[in-house]
Amino acid sequence: MKLIAASVHSTGATAENAQNILAIANTEDPRSVSLAGVTRIDLHFPKFTDGRAYSQAFLLRRRLGFTGEIRATGDVLIDQLVQMERTGFDVAVLREDQNVDFAQRQFDRYRGFYQGDAVTVKPVFAREGATA
Repeated sequence: MKLIAASVHSTGATAENAQNILAIANTEDPRSVSLAGVTRIDLHFPKFTDGRAYSQAFLLRRRLGFTGEIRATGDVLIDQLVQMERTGFDVAVLREDQNVDFAQRQFDRYRGFYQGDAVTVKPVFAREGATA
């Protein structure tokens, strides 16, 4: 997962790529918007306790087959990053008070998971070919 400090984040809405970036409100159903030509979707966390963007990211990856960039913006904390990656986010824009170096260490703590997720669908026993 790519990490971006809030101080260097831009919305990326320049004239040449504005039509390729879509911001979806966390109250909106991703199934109701057209994804034609979209290369990046920004999902917003208004508060770190509001998890609706996790569901939106998972829906975009698994059910709608979106292969472009999904970016987490808003109240993004270090503690959320591993779950964000597992639900389909590619990029996280960290809240101002979060340290990018500390954030990167989160991924070193959790190197693998038994369950499948939005990115790696099969559980570990199915990936390794284990039989019962």
